[in-house]
Amino acid sequence: MKKTFLILFILIRFVSHAQKTENIIIITTDGFRWQEVFKGMAPAIANDKKFNQGDSTYIYKKYSSADFKENRKKLMPFLWSEIASKGQIYGNRDLGNKVDVSNPYWFSYPGYSEIMTGNVDVEINSNGYKPNPNINVLEFLNQQSKLKGKVAAFGAWDAFDRILNEKRSGFPVISAFDNVGGNKPTQTQKLLNEMRDNSFKPFHEDECLDVFTHYEALNELKTNKPKVLYISYGETDEWAHAGHYISYLDAANQVDKWIKEIWNFVQNDPQYKNKTTLLITVDHGRGDKTKTQWTDHGANVVGASEIWFAAIGPEIAPKGEIKTESQLYQKQFAQTISKIMGYTFTAPHPVAPEISEIFQK
Repeated sequence: MKKTFLILFILIRFVSHAQKTENIIIITTDGFRWQEVFKGMAPAIANDKKFNQGDSTYIYKKYSSADFKENRKKLMPFLWSEIASKGQIYGNRDLGNKVDVSNPYWFSYPGYSEIMTGNVDVEINSNGYKPNPNINVLEFLNQQSKLKGKVAAFGAWDAFDRILNEKRSGFPVISAFDNVGGNKPTQTQKLLNEMRDNSFKPFHEDECLDVFTHYEALNELKTNKPKVLYISYGETDEWAHAGHYISYLDAANQVDKWIKEIWNFVQNDPQYKNKTTLLITVDHGRGDKTKTQWTDHGANVVGASEIWFAAIGPEIAPKGEIKTESQLYQKQFAQTISKIMGYTFTAPHPVAPEISEIFQK
């Protein structure tokens, strides 16, 4: 009898720790600050005529309340309802929960490279850097037999072809104004290509509007059913650099709506339901100590190394907002992504360890 109970115990332990995630969707929204994530809109910026586009009333009506918890929920309602109740959110430095980039530059290419490779390559010191010589985790996952040909990436910024080294990596990277569908696009893909190409181009040819990246990726999710999908939105960074606080907040609010749309689809599709994890983060932070530096980032801007992340899915314990003091780093995301999918990411370069906390029940 004792032997039977021991076998049952071992089986229960094995089943409870068995791999549950079969799909992962990684989402980044460029340069969106932890301050807005955890505290909502910043009155000091909203009240500044240089940044409020002459309409602070709009900001206050849409994103303000008497309580900071309501503020942040108005800005990112899905994050602070579904993910806060069923997932985890890290990076509230007011509580001592710190997440930082490890690279010394604090801008986009080095940040995205760190996220995807788990490595800090100090040679990557420019947004115009050549195709990334470091192996990325998406490339590694695409080499696994169960995932081969089921990996795709979509980014609003044209640099992603280089960041993810599309030519070497072997999976499709649709960035900026790249066409979807190749030589045989579907009617939906033709329409997406035409709408994007004929759209208003505030960021010129370097970056398309996020709406096109979103619906290209969503169409891929619905039709080709990738197991590993990366989506990078860029407008939070672009509008911040322009000093448009209204547009910066609206862009973040829209990303939250899109994440909800993705999650609702995932949770209503047989392939994805209860078998998919979302990981959401950013490439860098922005200034805050000097309020006027919220528009900027880089090694000379205090606070631009400070980031945040959130996760929800079957491997992720429902801990909500993490309020314990700790220090995590951007370079840990790559191995975390791989471990969520049940693999150990190995590469010729160093790979930082995973964030083990998110797996703890």
